[in-house]
Amino acid sequence: METLLVILQACVVLGAIMLGVRTGGLGLGLWGVVGTTILVFVFRLEPGSPPIDAFFIIIAVITASSAMQAAGGIDYLVAIASKIIQRNPKRLTYVAPLVAFVFTVLSGTSNIFFALIPVIYETAYRNGQRPERSLAASTVTSGLGITASPVSAAMAAYLVLMAGTGYELPQILVITIPAAIVACIATSFVQQRIGKDILDDPEFLKRVADGRVEMSPALQARYDAKMAGTAAAGGSDAADRPRTRTAEKAASAPIEHPVPPGGKTSALIFISGTLLVVLLGLFPSLRPAFPNDDGELVPIGMATVIEMVMFTAALVIILVRRVKPSLVVEQPLLKAGYVAAVALFGIAWMADTFIAANQETIIEPLGKLIVANPLLLAVALFIVAGLTTSQSATTNTLIPIALAAGLAPGVITAMWPSLIGVWLFPANGSQIAAVETDATGSTKLTQIPVWHSFTIPMLVSWVAVVGSGLLIQLVIPA
Repeated sequence: METLLVILQACVVLGAIMLGVRTGGLGLGLWGVVGTTILVFVFRLEPGSPPIDAFFIIIAVITASSAMQAAGGIDYLVAIASKIIQRNPKRLTYVAPLVAFVFTVLSGTSNIFFALIPVIYETAYRNGQRPERSLAASTVTSGLGITASPVSAAMAAYLVLMAGTGYELPQILVITIPAAIVACIATSFVQQRIGKDILDDPEFLKRVADGRVEMSPALQARYDAKMAGTAAAGGSDAADRPRTRTAEKAASAPIEHPVPPGGKTSALIFISGTLLVVLLGLFPSLRPAFPNDDGELVPIGMATVIEMVMFTAALVIILVRRVKPSLVVEQPLLKAGYVAAVALFGIAWMADTFIAANQETIIEPLGKLIVANPLLLAVALFIVAGLTTSQSATTNTLIPIALAAGLAPGVITAMWPSLIGVWLFPANGSQIAAVETDATGSTKLTQIPVWHSFTIPMLVSWVAVVGSGLLIQLVIPA
């Protein structure tokens, strides 16, 4: 009878997650609360602990991000990223993924990547490259920035769960940041060799023939040279040289991204807040300390620090740049952040209720399985992230199980970036935007849901980030 009840409770949890994914947006969090309600009122389980700290960390960070966006700070960051990307067109497949990763780390959200998609595409296409290589790699590596950012929603959830394990923000970042950089480079190396040259791609040539896309000057010069049987677009024929020079000039023309007045200031204030969070995490002695139950002085937790610093950063931006508070509330980032916070709240609350009530029946056996085969945690994180498309919800669902099983915090942290599985299905805005932006058709989806332009870079990133993390955590003091 007890086993049957556990199975029914598990069906409620899984059903709520599936219905939440199907509803989308706020639905994931709301279905999570409904699932919690059913577990409490129908199965009489004691309510778990709602993730208050994680919820308010997200609200604090997203408020500061939205104030920065309202003041033009996001435009400033995008303008910088655009310049970096366009200055290195020949190494685009290496530069763009790293830029996407770094700017996600700084902003705490991969939403910033949306503005970079047209820049990456235009830079690739103008220079005669296959856009899929840089677009797909950059989309995937922007996701790596979530587990390496001190101010992301997933990090907020993870910090709260890891409290008391000896692994705070500095120890986490020492593992996730280097591992992610290794993964970015490995992904770029593999992605550079993916797909045919764009002039040999039948889909692209068909689109050109149908008039759906026009060849860039760089591609046209190469195409003419190819048709003439020459070795390169700038061959020995003097008649080809003016066309080649025109192509080079068109390829080098910068893509401008206007920045509103004060955009730089607001971005610097936000980044200063982020760096202050990291500094206070690295040096606990800088944080105020208060006596615990044993009379020992203990610094205030990082959850409280992040909330204080980021809410203050939001106010400073509003005052310095004279941003109307009503304008902050209207920003897309605030809406997206609120959805993420509600999703985290609902799913985490439901997961905690289920896990706490079934510690002996299911969690301990599952924990023993994970301890015996630690890589199963990476697989579980990868798959659940793909199914829920939520890094924070996945974190709150599975990390408590790994902690309850007694898995080493360093190993858990090394596995945690498996949330890159969020790209498993083409259900994310960044993936769809990249496909729609690429007029050449090289970045694509297929009839097989798990096989698309993002599959190979996702798998390479997953293996590289987890493998690197496991090696790095070996040298991190416990």
